[in-house]
Amino acid sequence: MAAVRSRDTKPEIIVRKIVHSLGYRFRLHEKSLPGTPDLVFTRKRKVIFVHGCFWHRHVGCSKASTPQTRTDFWQQKFDANTARDERAIGNLEKTGWSVLVVWQCQLKDIKTLRNRLDDFLRIDVSAVGKIPK
Repeated sequence: MAAVRSRDTKPEIIVRKIVHSLGYRFRLHEKSLPGTPDLVFTRKRKVIFVHGCFWHRHVGCSKASTPQTRTDFWQQKFDANTARDERAIGNLEKTGWSVLVVWQCQLKDIKTLRNRLDDFLRIDVSAVGKIPK
């Protein structure tokens, strides 16, 4: 497991390239925020996590299979990962951040992903519900 990277993974780099091509600029792996989000848009108070389906247990995804050996070890590891993810997302949302999770399997359809990222980043949460002058 030492070879498993926690940052600068291929899925993360693909998402970064898409977001950058949309014209958005971001910070990487902001340690001061819960869960150390992969992409941070400080002014918009938005973050994006890029999760691997295997490690973060994407429900209903074929990549989220459990290894046949040492199933107790793996189940504990997966449970800890999902609990940590839920805590981090909950803490971010409590403090006013909008959170988007991009799953590894969603990278197959780049066009749909690009639209989803653009929609998430375009909507200004602080302006919602305000009356224009």
